[in-house]
Amino acid sequence: MKQKIITLGKIKFSNTLPLVFIGGPCVIEGEKVFLDTAKQICTLMKKAKVPFIFKASFDKANRSSVSAYRGVGIDMGLELLAEVKQKYQVPILTDIHEPYQAKQAAKVADILQIPAFLCRQTDLVLAAAKTGKIINVKKGQFLAPQAVCEIIKKIESEGNKNILLTERGASFGYGDLVVDMRSFEIMRRTGYPVIFDLTHSMQKPAGASTTGGDKTVALTLARAAAGAGIAGLFFEAHPQPEKALSDKANTLSLPELREVVKQVTAIDEVTKCQRMN
Repeated sequence: MKQKIITLGKIKFSNTLPLVFIGGPCVIEGEKVFLDTAKQICTLMKKAKVPFIFKASFDKANRSSVSAYRGVGIDMGLELLAEVKQKYQVPILTDIHEPYQAKQAAKVADILQIPAFLCRQTDLVLAAAKTGKIINVKKGQFLAPQAVCEIIKKIESEGNKNILLTERGASFGYGDLVVDMRSFEIMRRTGYPVIFDLTHSMQKPAGASTTGGDKTVALTLARAAAGAGIAGLFFEAHPQPEKALSDKANTLSLPELREVVKQVTAIDEVTKCQRMN
């Protein structure tokens, strides 16, 4: 299958082109903390000289506990994302959970993300597709990689062929995830760019009120995915992960992020050269 190129300004997503990074804090935690976090992450990625898209959620609608922090809401969230976009001249990705959010989020976001748990929600997928924006679909933990073909058909039915496919691990028993490296190759066969969600692949899904994780495997997973040949790497980072209000167990610190970027870009360069040869 010929590999497609999805273009966003100067950034090009393709399984055969240099790796694109997508990342930021899991959730917008409030104006001051969020803007400070955005500044540090955007500065780090600019110094790394890699293609970068900033992400953050205005609402985390799939938290394990009803009392867990969800975010600042769509109105304030989009205002803050627009500020980051303008100030640091970076494209923006954010996720949506309801069909009505698609049109409003598309006024700010360059990429709309469909959360893994909602990837088969037809109305949500179609609403996102109708905006004409790039759609990043996270493959559900419950889906085989081949099943993304039906999601692709839904998006394409609205005339939208700006699609990214994200692997974020598959359910492995009741409290763990496993990343099947064959998944990257299988999804590559659709021709669409494949992204690896490093952060959420490290999760240990909640058995109680919170989701845990094992961040010690971050570099191992990131290096393996880069070696498999992917278009992009998705991450979540925070200046103080231990104080993050969402997904703290899997959130990268800035030094950890710097090392991930360094190692996977080196592996990506070798991988892409080998595939070209």
